[in-house]
Amino acid sequence: MYSPKGKFAWYELMTTDTAAAGAFYNKVVGWTTQEMKGAGGDYTIFNAAGAGIAGMLILPPEAKAMGMPPTWIGYIAVDDVDEHVTKITEAGGKLLRPAADVPGMLRFAVVADPGGAAFVVFTPNPAMTPPANRPVPPAPGTISWHELYATDGAAAFEFYSSLFGWAKGEAMDMGPMGIYQMFNIDGATAGGMMTKPPNIPVAFWTYYFQVDGIDAAIERLKNAGGSVMMGPHEVPGGSWIVQGTDPQGASFALVSATK
Repeated sequence: MYSPKGKFAWYELMTTDTAAAGAFYNKVVGWTTQEMKGAGGDYTIFNAAGAGIAGMLILPPEAKAMGMPPTWIGYIAVDDVDEHVTKITEAGGKLLRPAADVPGMLRFAVVADPGGAAFVVFTPNPAMTPPANRPVPPAPGTISWHELYATDGAAAFEFYSSLFGWAKGEAMDMGPMGIYQMFNIDGATAGGMMTKPPNIPVAFWTYYFQVDGIDAAIERLKNAGGSVMMGPHEVPGGSWIVQGTDPQGASFALVSATK
């Protein structure tokens, strides 16, 4: 879970059925699961090439009671969680879950940008050592793109840029859909953001999981009980993408260099 500040460094699925969701992503993305027992409750690690890529836990009862569906959320590394919570709220964001410690591992807080898209800020325990063999994009099983459907795309970029130092990359004119603004982290393109269409009710982040061949991955997705929401589409640069939902209803995307 180590990463320089301002980068996405971890991803977490909150779901209603961890066993079923684990089996689904194992089949579709090729991850393996590792169960962790602790005082804070059961937690599942998704591994790629033997290294932790993401985690999974049961959707908290209080979140479920508020109508929150199963969802993926991204963790952004910062130097000081409490300081960033203050900056986030001062910039118009919201604190959804106060800062708390996971003993020996990290301190984190769940927040939302001014448009309502949720994410996590965290600071890892400095005593933790990063895995030596953690794969990097575009290796299969890694998360290689981060996409925000924002209430206001331009305002969202200013919010994240001011907090985490993200820089503008290429901007694509999508016609009636508006501008798709790519963003760079430490000089590398990490994702894109745009104003969401009116028919999408809430702002949200989507995370793209790297697979080897989009057509074969779509077949695995369907056979495992998931649904295709959009795609496959070829995107600038030659990659292929598809957006879908898992059997519990969490949205995600897949990306591959080949069809």
